[in-house]
Amino acid sequence: MTISSRSVPRASRAENGGYVTEGELPDGELIERVGAGDRDAFDELYRRYTRPVLGLALRRLGDRGRAEDALQEVFTAVWRSARTYDPARGAGGAWLYTVARNAIVDGARRRPEPVAELPDQADDGAGPPEQAEAAWLSWRVHRAIEDLPEHERPLIELAYWSGLSQSEVAEFLHVPLGTVKTRTRSALSRLAEALDEELR
Repeated sequence: MTISSRSVPRASRAENGGYVTEGELPDGELIERVGAGDRDAFDELYRRYTRPVLGLALRRLGDRGRAEDALQEVFTAVWRSARTYDPARGAGGAWLYTVARNAIVDGARRRPEPVAELPDQADDGAGPPEQAEAAWLSWRVHRAIEDLPEHERPLIELAYWSGLSQSEVAEFLHVPLGTVKTRTRSALSRLAEALDEELR
């Protein structure tokens, strides 16, 4: 399908007998409508999330052209997988973030960076023992993050892997800034406890 940033709000009857447009619907309901093939709902979701998803891709890929390609892949994935969204398992923004992250990572694997030329001089960096320890520590941190609760994990990943500020995380996930701060503190406390036990 061709991805479009077109936004044409379509009115629908609300429970109280009035009408609401796609622009007034929560993310989760938009995703459910997209899963049913509603292109107007898709256009509204695209309008809301183009900027943060593009920023996420730019931080991950470091190249504007590749990030724009990834943006298209993200929303193609959203269109194809929206029917799998389950509101009981989390907010719509968190679901869309997960789809975006997976699509961006998959795109990066399919289009690896060019292999850098070998330096003329000897490398003064870390040797094999130090590299092995750093690799183990990185793996342990990733594992600890994966063990966080569903409502906390996206906050840490967006902040620390993608470089988003807490305000940007709140905007991306459509949750209050105070909630982001509270959940971030809780997540960091869990990580500190997990890693302290592991690294003693």
